[in-house]
Amino acid sequence: MIKIADHGDKLAECFPVMVQLRPHLTPETFIEKVLMQTVQNYRIAYNKVNDKVVAVSGFRFARSLAWGEYLYVDDLITDEHERSKGYGKQMLSWLINHAKENGCQQLHLDSGIQRKHAHRFYEREGMTLASHHYSLDLSLTT
Repeated sequence: MIKIADHGDKLAECFPVMVQLRPHLTPETFIEKVLMQTVQNYRIAYNKVNDKVVAVSGFRFARSLAWGEYLYVDDLITDEHERSKGYGKQMLSWLINHAKENGCQQLHLDSGIQRKHAHRFYEREGMTLASHHYSLDLSLTT
């Protein structure tokens, strides 16, 4: 059953899965950053099976001129030992339904170019490659 992690203890349970996607985080920095981002409407959803978190997603509701009301998925990961069991599909379906229930017209996410297996999953689930996302590390510029 997918739920929202609404306090520190639930967030801590999500960390072992989230760190597989975001290895730069420590348990402390993860909870600190999530709590700071909740001001921007960021939430963590998790799927727990047999008392073990098997999938985690960080998301936020937003609005823009280009997309109107939308749900943006910042993070989506299934535990590496629990893949190909349908948990990622369950999480994505939950996110889509949650977006619709909250008046969103679209759902968006970015995925690192190295995550080929994730891209195949998203396309299999009906998502399309809609744009290229560019970035600039400002700490490297003068």
